[in-house]
Amino acid sequence: MVNAPRNSFIAPGVRRYSRSAVYAKKGLNKHPKPAAKAADKQTPAEKTVELKGGQKRTVPTSKASRFYPAEDVPQPKKSRKTAKAGAIRASITPGTVLILLAGRYRGKRVVCVKTLESGLLLVSGPYKINGVPLRRVNQAYVIATSTKVDLSGAQIDEKFNDSYFAKKTVSNKKGSEEEFFEGEQKKKVYPESKATDQKNIDKAILAAVANVPQLRQYLASSFSLKKGQFPHQLKF
Repeated sequence: MVNAPRNSFIAPGVRRYSRSAVYAKKGLNKHPKPAAKAADKQTPAEKTVELKGGQKRTVPTSKASRFYPAEDVPQPKKSRKTAKAGAIRASITPGTVLILLAGRYRGKRVVCVKTLESGLLLVSGPYKINGVPLRRVNQAYVIATSTKVDLSGAQIDEKFNDSYFAKKTVSNKKGSEEEFFEGEQKKKVYPESKATDQKNIDKAILAAVANVPQLRQYLASSFSLKKGQFPHQLKF
């Protein structure tokens, strides 16, 4: 969203602050002035062009743009800030059972596999227990419980990163009607490689879940609040 200018217009041609007020707000007098640079070679604003018949005409060196906005459009500010991954809560560690609060699988209990470089959490149901596949989740939309699953013996491949979940870009080129209807009939097939990765991750999680009594039933059940229950009063 484009930021509104600080010195906006009260009425057409009348700004909210005067030049001196804007100068004081910017605080330009508090910063040292940079050293003056040597003047660059200036190209002449006009040049002489010889026409047919020996006549000469003076024309501008660079032509003005034929198109221009009818009103001053505020431009977005250039930011030098880079997005950084937020710190993960201390209660969220690999093997922690989380409750999803938003999305397609809200209310499901999942196991945190690891933390990605982007700050998102890699979680799995496992799929065989509650139908939640490998997916990335923002820590703002989960509740960390005190239940832990021992994943120390599981070997998590390094290929499970943010680029692993990146979607392929599809060109939006318009084709014929036959190509359009053919594209509708084709169904997306889930890659076998990702299905194999899901089975390998779930195999390690299921082996750890089997060692804890009633943990499988706990992961299979969905979270919900009953009448008179408040989440800030519950201990997870």
